Amino acid sequence: MPIPFVFEQPCPIRDVLDRIGDQWSLLILQVLEHGTMRFSAINRAIGDISKQMLSKTLRRLEEDGFIRRTLYPEVPPRVEYELTDLGRSFLVPMKGLVAWADDHHRAICEARADYAARAAS
Repeated sequence: MPIPFVFEQPCPIRDVLDRIGDQWSLLILQVLEHGTMRFSAINRAIGDISKQMLSKTLRRLEEDGFIRRTLYPEVPPRVEYELTDLGRSFLVPMKGLVAWADDHHRAICEARADYAARAAS
């Protein structure tokens, strides 16, 4: 008898948001929307991410199936990253979230300031 698959995280939305809701994943996916890139090009495109954090985030995105890492047997080795079909399918809702955040960021900042003023009094 096959053993049923047990999810580590029973809530799908919490599981997915936990992985892609970090500081860097959305930026990396957004950068890779434009095509296959090498590590150094991704690093330059994002700018203020450490190489260690970029490497860790790329591994997590690969583990979750959002990106594909291809190692070419050359000297020196060449590694390229690209979106998978799953990663490309996430671009539409991601762009919606990014647009919503852009449209409402000022209101959120104002709400935070109002809250801080009320809490201080």
